[in-house]
Amino acid sequence: MTTLESDKAVSGVAVPRIDVIDGLRGYFLVFMLINHLVFNGGYWLIWVNQRQIAFVEDAQGFVFISGLLVGMVYGRKMLRAGFRRGAEALWRRSGEIYLYAMASLAGVLTLAWLAPRASQSWTDWLGALDWGNLPGLASAAALLYQPTLLDILPQYVVYMVAAPVLVWACLRGHGGMVLVGSALLWLAAQFGLHQPFTAALNTWLAEHGRTGLRAHFNLMAWQIVFVSAMVLGVLTVTGRLRWDQVFRPDQTWVPKTALAICLFFLPFRVGLTANQIPPQVLERFSQFELRGDFSLVYLLNFAAAGIGLAWLLIAGPRSPRAWIRKVSELLLGLFRAPFLRLLGRHSLQIYAWHVLLVFGVRTLDFYEGPFPQASRIAIALACLGLLMLPALWREGRMFKLAT
Repeated sequence: MTTLESDKAVSGVAVPRIDVIDGLRGYFLVFMLINHLVFNGGYWLIWVNQRQIAFVEDAQGFVFISGLLVGMVYGRKMLRAGFRRGAEALWRRSGEIYLYAMASLAGVLTLAWLAPRASQSWTDWLGALDWGNLPGLASAAALLYQPTLLDILPQYVVYMVAAPVLVWACLRGHGGMVLVGSALLWLAAQFGLHQPFTAALNTWLAEHGRTGLRAHFNLMAWQIVFVSAMVLGVLTVTGRLRWDQVFRPDQTWVPKTALAICLFFLPFRVGLTANQIPPQVLERFSQFELRGDFSLVYLLNFAAAGIGLAWLLIAGPRSPRAWIRKVSELLLGLFRAPFLRLLGRHSLQIYAWHVLLVFGVRTLDFYEGPFPQASRIAIALACLGLLMLPALWREGRMFKLAT
């Protein structure tokens, strides 16, 4: 797909590290941080993002890239070492993600304990969760109560537990059936077939503690992003999918169709932001625009944007049109930026760290704010610099910078 940078041992198997994929993950992490920072009165950097012009957000891209890498890394692992070794590696990774999710939660609760007045500004994020709420802590540990910003990693825990069987099925030639099952689960979520069960579980949890069921991301719906990407990853490592053959410069109908779909949704996205959609249209449209359920609007817009971007990155450099080659060159240069690739190489640690940064900034804003707009921008830029600290630490570069 892209230039192969180097080989890195992952779970005992040497796999090629693809620089643009690292850069994409870093890009999503940067804009997650920018979008998640909250200041009294807001700040204008939050408007610098693709989500202002499309129903395409960083969380979707982050989940998709993660699924793609699971298919590539662990698909190759199973090809070389068998199902058992691959499954063990996936389940170890699931456990690692769970530990990071719990560590992030512990850090946030500790910050709330240290700054009790500031934690009042987080009630919309944490709810009634604190160190003294043992039933709530048990619910959070069971991934049933997920505070805001701590609701992405639990997805991965569940997906990685289920991934071995799915990856193995794809390797055995049943990728089509995996996709069909994923699509049916997504449809079930759209029709609310899970709601009787979740409503009963929420009632039971509320009766036995101070917290009920809380999870913004519907696992049955969002899995379609992860699973579809995972299937593509397995097809890639088995050689059954050649990206340069799927995305070719002579097939311009692919990017044109993707662009047409994105342009169709553009007025809706801008209209929602400006509150300018007629009530009759909004009533109908809103039924298909549920972010937590990754409903039809998000599915179609994300698929179109992803296909268009993939065509530009893969086929664009070979296009006979100079302006398309220039656009592709700019995009490749962006996603190969060393800063973004550094973040992408350590995405789990960076995501967990970004949660603490966001809660910390909201605490600072509570005690010292409101800040002038220039100060808010300066704080956000400082946080972008701090974002790379876990990556520098893991690569042993912090000491070199200090000296």
